[in-house]
Amino acid sequence: MRALTTLSVVVLAAAGIGHAVVTSLGAGIARVDAFKDMKNRPAGSRGMNVLLVGTDGRDKISEAQRRAYRLGGAPCHCTDTIMIVHISEDRDRATVVSLPRDSYAEVPAHVDQNSGQRHGPHPIKLNAAYAEGGPQLTVRTVENMTHVKIDHYLEVDFTSFMKTVDVLGGVRICTPTPLKDSYTGLDLAPGTHTLNGGQALQYVRARHVDAASDLGRMKRQQRFLAALIERATSSGVLLNPMRFRDVTRAVLGSVRADEGFGTDELLDLGRAMRNFSPSSSEFTTVPIGQMNFQVKGIGSTLKWDPVQAGRLFASLHDDKPLAVNRPQPKRAPTATAVEVDPRQIRVQVENGTETAGLARRLDTALAATGFATTHRPVTAARQDATHTVITYDPRWDRSARALAAALPGSQLHPVKNQGPLLRVTAGADFTDMSKVHRVRPPDTAQPEQAVVRGSEVICSGGQGA
Repeated sequence: MRALTTLSVVVLAAAGIGHAVVTSLGAGIARVDAFKDMKNRPAGSRGMNVLLVGTDGRDKISEAQRRAYRLGGAPCHCTDTIMIVHISEDRDRATVVSLPRDSYAEVPAHVDQNSGQRHGPHPIKLNAAYAEGGPQLTVRTVENMTHVKIDHYLEVDFTSFMKTVDVLGGVRICTPTPLKDSYTGLDLAPGTHTLNGGQALQYVRARHVDAASDLGRMKRQQRFLAALIERATSSGVLLNPMRFRDVTRAVLGSVRADEGFGTDELLDLGRAMRNFSPSSSEFTTVPIGQMNFQVKGIGSTLKWDPVQAGRLFASLHDDKPLAVNRPQPKRAPTATAVEVDPRQIRVQVENGTETAGLARRLDTALAATGFATTHRPVTAARQDATHTVITYDPRWDRSARALAAALPGSQLHPVKNQGPLLRVTAGADFTDMSKVHRVRPPDTAQPEQAVVRGSEVICSGGQGA
């Protein structure tokens, strides 16, 4: 997820400012030999392919930031996020492909960077390649899986991500439903928000907002990247050498890049991308053929769909856009994915206010959405409830989360031994509901891969994602 920021370095180079300024910035990049002794690599392709990885490095995070944004714990020294960014040969288009970190992979023979022990080819989760063999093994593994030659390697951590968002003055995102994740501390009400660096990190790290887990997180990362590009290209950063310098210093202070990615590449790419915008970017995730693919000694992984993934990476190799002649879709209200079919969730509605008919209205709305209500709303013991509260037995926590997704702003209250019937006490804050639907079972494949343009995932008026 920190890799989201790295592309902005390339975009910000579009300012076309002096060679000396960019040279001084490039001198601050930490270097890594990501292509050392690599053999039998894929054939080169038109355009440029950059492998962006985000690690969980947090050495420069303050104690206050650790507490505020839930950044405690020991780092895993693995890649939290892996993306291939393809810049077209004519420099008019950028394609971002997210590679799930839990993807099933087979790493080639290598020497473990920690133990020095020689390993033969073996199965692994994609994000663990970095822990065993660092950037080199990560690049080799990605090339073996995609048959796309990687031209440059860029690696960023928590610090550069937060600093970059802050120096841009925050990034605006919007959400039609509440986003709450107790692991990262993310807590956003429906609407538009301007996130600072720490809040943005919570947004792109969150994996427990809904049942989509890591796949849902990758979509939010793509949305955030589109909003970040919109912010950078519309806020005057590209036309202000001093702001450009401040932003790039914030990013480059924690970036590691291959030896070949230097000043000339930044300038050449920057001049060619002066008109870059969210509408000239497209985002997708590698197609998954099987969720929850069990591997002995590794656990649950995501197995790519060989046919769809092959077509995707062939398009990258041939420098073809993924969203060819595709009409811009109309935005429509979307339903939140939940883990339990609403038809299986029994709900008793109570009126916790003095507003006559509120419980009946809520009961009808829940039934229309698909929940198995009792159709017999009652009056609560007290009528002074300011917030809508869902009481539930902890054994039915997934059902409670599904119901909470349909009632934005509601509060969850566990009650042991309550049983499978969930109780909703309508409070004074109840206004409307959100649509929900059950996610596909975990052992099914994805449909044909979705591709979106950056302009489709930012808020109308360029105000978020």
